[in-house]
Amino acid sequence: MKRNVVLSLPNILTYGRIVAVPAVSACFYFTGHTPRWIALAIFVVAAITDFFDGYLARAWQQQSSLGRMLDPIADKLLVSVSLLMLASDGTIGGWSLVAAIIILCREILVSGLREFLAELQVSVPVTQLAKWKTTVQLVAIALLLVGPAGEAVIPGTVLAGLIALWLAAVLTLYTGYDYFRAGIGHLIDRDS
Repeated sequence: MKRNVVLSLPNILTYGRIVAVPAVSACFYFTGHTPRWIALAIFVVAAITDFFDGYLARAWQQQSSLGRMLDPIADKLLVSVSLLMLASDGTIGGWSLVAAIIILCREILVSGLREFLAELQVSVPVTQLAKWKTTVQLVAIALLLVGPAGEAVIPGTVLAGLIALWLAAVLTLYTGYDYFRAGIGHLIDRDS
């Protein structure tokens, strides 16, 4: 692989998002409000790079197979690990765990479906609703990451995060069904 592709700015942004995963996780091993604010800052920067890596790759014509492979992996790692850490510390608990499970299951289902369809050389484009789902999901996780530290500044931060998490879960079910329906159509066509 050419060095300029590996070290292109869009790919470096994606690598940064992957490095953000253990950094956000590490914040949960410290007490007090400061680590939660740091986790939020890392997460927000990582979420912003999710927009810019793809945008810059297209604008600068630096799209690569490496970037196409790593980008969704980085996204799923960041979301999944953040949800697991929030469940671990009790920020997400009770019935709200169902929303987190829905989101995690959809991430796995869509990843598997995309991988299978790629073997068939079928592309499943990201819908506008899926982009909204991602935005709501990232806002929910950001609010929950700051959690108790956010509550000290703006009461209701965690509740707002949990409501956004449930909204993301509902959108997740709908967009997951869309992807699954499109994928099943290709499977049926192939088996016919």
